[in-house]
Amino acid sequence: MPEKHDIKPEQSIELLKELHILTRDGKLNQDSRRKLKQVNHLYQFIEPLLKQVQLDHPAITLVDHGAGKSYLGFILYDLFFKGQESGSRIFGIETRDELVEKSRALAQRLNFPGMSFLNLSVAESITSPALPATIDVVTALHACNTASDDAIHFALKKQARFIVLVPCCQAEVAAVLRKNKGKVLAGSSLTEIWRHPLHTREFGSHVTNVLRCLQLEAHGYQVNVTELVGWEHSMKNELIIAESKDLPRRRPTERLHEVLHSLGLEELSTRFFTSP
Repeated sequence: MPEKHDIKPEQSIELLKELHILTRDGKLNQDSRRKLKQVNHLYQFIEPLLKQVQLDHPAITLVDHGAGKSYLGFILYDLFFKGQESGSRIFGIETRDELVEKSRALAQRLNFPGMSFLNLSVAESITSPALPATIDVVTALHACNTASDDAIHFALKKQARFIVLVPCCQAEVAAVLRKNKGKVLAGSSLTEIWRHPLHTREFGSHVTNVLRCLQLEAHGYQVNVTELVGWEHSMKNELIIAESKDLPRRRPTERLHEVLHSLGLEELSTRFFTSP
């Protein structure tokens, strides 16, 4: 059996085996020990948000976009929701039907009745009648490219109190920067920041997340950006956590317009100026 400090007392051994964090005989190797550390580290960010919601009402609704094998949803349910009779529900949104079916079967096998899995794109989920009109917490970890923006649009539409986002594979802004580089180049020496193709890609990824943060602030959210320390298997290590607080919106809205104009990204205005 693994050492006591590696596994929380309340964690399901069977679930950890199903997620391949533990081997079938319940052991940890170096790689799986690192995975478990990552799981526990991520949970430390999300658990306080769930507790804040429960101070207002016991039944939490959480939607995990781009769920894949619903790794995050299962861990959250196991560590936080298991054994509670609060009416809380976790929805896993995933486009690959085989993963949806496997997650449904695993939830039934583990007796996790508060978990649901829907075969939808992130964009489709915004208008799907299978989801509640309001959601407490929205997560999207490594949702590729515009799926992260769709998750933000979903959260705004559903009036989410908390949003937890780890963006991934952001190419759209970089493509627009590349396309408009010639026009913008003569206007400002700052264009040198993204003149070279590698810099265009990296700067585009950074700017994408800056625009997302401004967008959330323009909808009254308080935004914190940090590093998801310990997520060693991924180069995309930025964690955005937003809380709806009805903060002043004029200043971030103006700044969002200014950044788009300064970088020649006006054609992306509709993506970052969506109404809830």
